[in-house]
Amino acid sequence: MLLDSYHKAIELQLEHDFIALLLVEILKRNLHSPEDAVLQ
Repeated sequence: MLLDSYHKAIELQLEHDFIALLLVEILKRNLHSPEDAVLQ
């Protein structure tokens, strides 16, 4: 669900800070894939 939220936030062009927070949590939980590590 966290990855889905991250991708949806990017798609909706939500606030950069919010997307960054999601990415931090993804990285903490080792849920990332290489393309997820790039903030858009």
